[in-house]
Amino acid sequence: MKLSDLSGKKIGICVSGGLDSKTVSKRLMDEGLDIVCFTADLAQPDEEDINNIPKKMAPCGVKTVIVDLKDEMAQGCFDVIKANAQYDGGYWNTTGLARAITVKGLVTAMKREGCNVLSHGATGRGNDQMRFERYTAVIDPDMDIFAPWRDETLLKQFPGRTEMANYLTQFNIPAVIGMKKKYSTDANLAGLSHEAEDLESLETPCTIVNPTMGVWPKDAPDKIETITLRFEKGYCVAIDERKMPSLAVMSEANNRAGRNGIGLKNALENRIIGTKSRGVYEAPGMELLGYGLQQIYQAILDRRSLALYKLMSQFISDQIYDGRYFDPSTVAARAAIDCLAEKATGTITIEMYKGNLHFNKLSDCPASIYNEADSSMEVSKEASNGFNPVSAQGYADILKVEALALAKAGQIRK
Repeated sequence: MKLSDLSGKKIGICVSGGLDSKTVSKRLMDEGLDIVCFTADLAQPDEEDINNIPKKMAPCGVKTVIVDLKDEMAQGCFDVIKANAQYDGGYWNTTGLARAITVKGLVTAMKREGCNVLSHGATGRGNDQMRFERYTAVIDPDMDIFAPWRDETLLKQFPGRTEMANYLTQFNIPAVIGMKKKYSTDANLAGLSHEAEDLESLETPCTIVNPTMGVWPKDAPDKIETITLRFEKGYCVAIDERKMPSLAVMSEANNRAGRNGIGLKNALENRIIGTKSRGVYEAPGMELLGYGLQQIYQAILDRRSLALYKLMSQFISDQIYDGRYFDPSTVAARAAIDCLAEKATGTITIEMYKGNLHFNKLSDCPASIYNEADSSMEVSKEASNGFNPVSAQGYADILKVEALALAKAGQIRK
């Protein structure tokens, strides 16, 4: 849709309280349009008080609705951890997941307010425009989309931040441009994505980023911190024997792992639209919980189950990144993960030290197929009840048949 198409519509605008949000909201108000602003509470660690956003938007003369999605975001975090859904460079799908949670929550709230158009602030260069619009179409096919920063009229009027600030000051609306940032940040409970500006140069070190959720490993304490995680069916339900809901688990994991320099990564990712993007990512809690669950999977999954898990993991990661979290194929893949995670119950103790995670011990894992006696390089004392090393001779002879045939036929390159 174009600006000229919005007459007679009720528009729900996704806002953050920043310069762009204020400019678009005020400009649409100038057109005499019926608008309501919405913001999602995703437990953003860079937002001191989510209630400040309506206050920032108030001078524009608009109503701003806060939609509490903290619990939904926590549940999403655990679903991503269960699937180990990491994208290029080991980047946890923090932003891709947040878009799915945000759009579903905001579209529902917008419908309650009678909105029939969703307006988002994504630019025409990145992934978010695709995610916002695809999720909106999937969740409510009748909801129209307006992308201000793809509208020729608005782009011509506001080619840069200076023009936005000048426009707002005409109406005595606070519009501080501030100093040029070194990078931009997008945050939610799962983690933070830092990109653009100085980070666009591959000659810029990732350490220009000042972590929000923790510290760089060099600044972490010079001592090991031990943490014990209890998982049940793939979900972490307790930390250091303290049971707590998902949101509290994620918050605690973020705090504990963050202060030990866990989960900071630099990645070059392949965007949906085909370009590459450089980002520096923080996801301390995701990294910690993901590592812990992987230790349990290693204990309970046989070789073929583990291969299937890895296949589904990569598929789900790509789907989340591409804005396809609710697609039938993603739902089916997640169901497969749920099946494999059914027995993922155990208690894992981990040592955290300056950005590193080290296995300490695994206990209370009834579905583990690891048998210490069978795995020992020494003669098993339980050979009569378990694996008998002598039995390996027959299997070795069978494997040898094919090996000999290939060698005699000249098919082996020496």
